[in-house]
Amino acid sequence: MAFTNQQLERYSRHILLREFGTKGQKKLLESKVLIIGAGGLGSPAAMYLAAAGVGAIGLADDDRVDLSNLQRQILHATADLGKPKVQSGAETILAINPEVKVNLHPGLVKADNVLSLIEPYDFVLDGTDNFSAKFLINDACVIARKPFSHAGIIRFQGQLLTYLPGQGPCYRCLFLKPPPPEAIPTCRQAGVIGAMAGVIGCLQALETIKCLTGLGKPLTGFLVTFEALGMDFRKIKVPARADCPVCGPRPTILAPEDYDPPACDLKNP
Repeated sequence: MAFTNQQLERYSRHILLREFGTKGQKKLLESKVLIIGAGGLGSPAAMYLAAAGVGAIGLADDDRVDLSNLQRQILHATADLGKPKVQSGAETILAINPEVKVNLHPGLVKADNVLSLIEPYDFVLDGTDNFSAKFLINDACVIARKPFSHAGIIRFQGQLLTYLPGQGPCYRCLFLKPPPPEAIPTCRQAGVIGAMAGVIGCLQALETIKCLTGLGKPLTGFLVTFEALGMDFRKIKVPARADCPVCGPRPTILAPEDYDPPACDLKNP
């Protein structure tokens, strides 16, 4: 593809990078990324992916903008209160970069629609805040052989993991099955420092860009944790489980399934 003069100026700081250049920018412009959850994690990720020039961004969320979201969900503003998050998110993305195609996916993400939802996309970013959603997204991506970024935040802590098909452990290798309902509090119950969403969501955007362009080494086979009060990053090796029921050599999970509570009400962090 030939770049327009406007594109050459917009993406000039990418193009100046010897490791990235016009080849990397072309890959981004031709890529499609699905963000499930337009909340705390999905907000900074969506904004940086739009600014970077990802060609198409899908937003999947069934929630509306609430005043309590605005402390960390920077995709939305006070004027957006009551709007569907996919609509508010699309408006922000297009204000950053009108060249991006934004696909809106309002409504619940469930076992009976998740595979068709992720099918057109090159990469999936999990920005949800409940275990049922995270296991659903993991299982669907492993079954469909879609790379994805997992992240979670709570209070002053965050974590991040990247899955590439056939190249490392999935989310179930780390957490074999969902915990009992209410065993672990959500951000809504325990709170979260707003900037934590920015730190971890931006790292998800960076991992997405690396995977789409082949830049550097993705965070495959490792879990990164961040504790904000001590400013402590840790990179922990995570082995693939031989008995993993979805990515192991003898999988027993062959189709996505919903969990209790129902997956993906998408009341995001």
